Amino acid sequence: MAGQGPILRSVESTTETDTNGLTRAEVAERVASGKTNAFSADTSRSAWSIVRANVFTLFNGIVFACFLVLFLVGRWQDALFGLAAFANAIIGCVQEFRAKSALDRLALMNAPRALVLREGVQAEVAPGEVVLDDVLILRAGEQVPADARILTSHGLQIDESMLTGESDPVEKQPGDDALSGAVVVGGEGTAQATRVGADSYANRFAGEAKRFSLVSSELRASVDRVLKWVSWVIGPVGLLVLNAQIIVGGGYATVFSSGAWVQAVVNTIAALTAMIPLGLVLMTSIAFAVGASRLARRQVLVNELPAVEGLARVDVVCLDKTGTLTVGEIGFDVAHPLAGSTTELSGTAAAVLSWFAASPDANATARSMATAYPVTQPLVVRGYVPFSSARKWSAVTFAEIPGTWVMGAPEMVFGDVATSDATELGRTVTTLAETGRRTLVLGRSETPLSETDIESEQLPSELTAVLVLTFREQVRPDAAQTLEYFTRQEVGIRIISGDNPRTVAAIAREVGLDVAEGYDARRLPEGDAELADVLDRHSVFGRVTPEQKKRMVTALQSHGHTVAMTGDGVNDALAIKAADIGIAMNSGSPATKAVARLVLLDGQFSHLPDVVAEGRQVIANIERVSMLFLNKTVYATLLAIMFGVLVLEFPFLPRQLSITDGLTIGIPAFFLALMPNAARYVPGFLRRSLSFAIPSGVVVALGLTWYTFVARGLGVQEEQLRTGATVILAVVGIWILAVLARPLNRFKVIVVGAMFVLLIAVFTIPLARAFFVLVDPGEDLAIALTGITIVMVAAIEVVRLLHRRLVLSPKKGSTTRVGARPSTATTPPARVVAGIITTVVVVLAYAFGVLATGFGILVFLGRYDPDVSTSAFSLAGAAIALFGLLVLAVAAGIRRGSGLSRLMLTIFLGVAIALNAVVIVFGERWDWGAAVTVLVAATLITLMWSPPVARGFGRIRESSMGAARP
Repeated sequence: MAGQGPILRSVESTTETDTNGLTRAEVAERVASGKTNAFSADTSRSAWSIVRANVFTLFNGIVFACFLVLFLVGRWQDALFGLAAFANAIIGCVQEFRAKSALDRLALMNAPRALVLREGVQAEVAPGEVVLDDVLILRAGEQVPADARILTSHGLQIDESMLTGESDPVEKQPGDDALSGAVVVGGEGTAQATRVGADSYANRFAGEAKRFSLVSSELRASVDRVLKWVSWVIGPVGLLVLNAQIIVGGGYATVFSSGAWVQAVVNTIAALTAMIPLGLVLMTSIAFAVGASRLARRQVLVNELPAVEGLARVDVVCLDKTGTLTVGEIGFDVAHPLAGSTTELSGTAAAVLSWFAASPDANATARSMATAYPVTQPLVVRGYVPFSSARKWSAVTFAEIPGTWVMGAPEMVFGDVATSDATELGRTVTTLAETGRRTLVLGRSETPLSETDIESEQLPSELTAVLVLTFREQVRPDAAQTLEYFTRQEVGIRIISGDNPRTVAAIAREVGLDVAEGYDARRLPEGDAELADVLDRHSVFGRVTPEQKKRMVTALQSHGHTVAMTGDGVNDALAIKAADIGIAMNSGSPATKAVARLVLLDGQFSHLPDVVAEGRQVIANIERVSMLFLNKTVYATLLAIMFGVLVLEFPFLPRQLSITDGLTIGIPAFFLALMPNAARYVPGFLRRSLSFAIPSGVVVALGLTWYTFVARGLGVQEEQLRTGATVILAVVGIWILAVLARPLNRFKVIVVGAMFVLLIAVFTIPLARAFFVLVDPGEDLAIALTGITIVMVAAIEVVRLLHRRLVLSPKKGSTTRVGARPSTATTPPARVVAGIITTVVVVLAYAFGVLATGFGILVFLGRYDPDVSTSAFSLAGAAIALFGLLVLAVAAGIRRGSGLSRLMLTIFLGVAIALNAVVIVFGERWDWGAAVTVLVAATLITLMWSPPVARGFGRIRESSMGAARP
């Protein structure tokens, strides 16, 4: 490193140049050779690289190319999908610019000035203008601008806790090292700069911490993996679809001469854009942003949006003691009188303690007694030996009080007697020290301090111990309850500190952890595997260096743990950077806050449970809506492949897919992603999502292919075929939405119902019908698509049932489901009868749902009048189909004995009865379908509210609906 030569000079050989500082020529020479303290470490991500990474991606290229092609061929109506790509790029750029901005603000060196000695004259310079070998003048309140070797010291005390984790100020002697970034808290002295710029201790942290890295996010990683998979197939599939569309249009020669190639290109673009789950990326970003906004209201700053989900996945939390569990300050505990003392605490000793607490050179420990022992009457000092961290005691003789009073470390004042079990002092000190509290002793001698005692700094003779004083670090009041929360959530706790292991263990016990003793980090093994084993067996560690903190985090990660690290000092920065989720206190250093993913602005440790809850909501809800988006990706990919292989014209226009994308996936997904959800995180997000999305996507693709062959067999026009396909996809999409929204509550019913109403509006308002090219499919096609829709709805229900049973079901030995019925072996006959009737109700509910959905579609399409936008029969049929789907959705709640499900089912059935009555009354002929539907609905209502069955339902407010997994 630069400057190694001058560092090797001993203090005794300090030259006159050292004493007077550098000359101007020497300073200029070092500036010319680059040996200055100037330091600037940019992040590895430039603004251009962020834009390039978020805008110039493969998928944005595909989407924007499709977007541009449609504009060039004059089909802007089909280019609505491009808006999602624009939104994704903007959100991604904003997110990473925020992270870059936080990193660029990193500044370990906050000192506004530095004092140096040059040519024997003090000079004030900027910290960056300090050069190698400069003589630094250090005074209380100043920050050390560069690594230095102490030349002179007059009670010089430096606080290096932010760098090393040691909570006690260190008294520096000539020859000792001082670290850049440390703060002088007492005395004064001079030092010679030994390492400057990037070589200094603090700036080595800065360089390491400022390396750009995105927070680990399972959601983002899973979505990226899906996008990567799609990227492998989108090119070949696109060529396959384009070839099929050209052949369907009459062949290459015909389509290019007639202009039919435009429709072939539009159909191909419709197939390709449907394969890309752009909405899922957008929805994930929105969920993160909303979560971050909610946390901001709780005084939690989110530096990077995916960190919102991070703590929901964390299974080990590493805590720094000083500044995290404690407030970083020493507090007076209590005074323990010794039996042999003849001095009363309320008298002379109290006055002496008040003087020690208020003395001009009192350290932090002594000052902490000021509240308990305020000065009531000033004392006149006759002789005084000031405190020294080397001696660890101070002594004073007063004019008003006879004798000499000594306060200091017991073993330094009384030697072995202070640790011997044979003396009361020894027993008291040992017992108190084992609790982790710091101990001082107040002693008294009848002999006043002599000039010799003061000059030689020696203790007076015949000292007697009067009091043992205990001090403890002030524990944050919310620490215990927060750790208890993590313990309940089965999250492991590791307390990591630079302090004495015994002290750390005592603090750990104080906040509720069951630990016998701390592990001395000086005994940690060098091998990473052995280190990970030690971390699995122990939970409290002391004497940990900053480099060891980082090693400990990575060792835990090597054993499959997701690790959160909290801290406030520079010494925590590397570990916080290496952790999956770094959490900083706002009182901490700028370095720590800049590299942390989360910052607790008010320093309240108790906000962490809020962060966990927010993260769980994001993960659980995004998992739910991801099934919607991935289902579309699966069926779109399969449709593209099958229609390409079978040489069929693609059954949708891009704008028609925008209907189903927006109203059955995009808009409802936005609401579902922001709903409360307290489900605990379980690894395997992508596996669970795909295990539903793939089979349900296969059902949709096969159903639409089946429909296409039926429609071609009926000889319908292309616009009729597309309208029927859009109806099928819309109804099945609403059903998939309702299935994934289970268990339904009032809010979810409103969301599902509103989407269905909007779909009906699209199919009935003339302007919307014209824009989306929707026509009357005809009676034969209406009957065919109704039957196919019912089969697809039933198949989706089977897929979800198997998905819940095989993938989402709890492990063996878990608690019984809410609403589960007890064994009939010990159940009274009346309850057995009620159970049988309840089963009949559930079966009838499913039957009614299928019947009402099919009948509603037939009424809607069979009486479709393109010249009348508000046909009563069309609207009544659509409403019947909607409530049929809702009945299907809540039937599962009846099986669980949900009171809310019974209430909602009763309402849905009542509305369905009224709607079918409209069809019967205003129809030209008697409608048996409507009559059967009314009869089944009335039977269901009667059975549900009959006394034997009614007793089996829980109260509405006790419904289990809020606790289920996605």
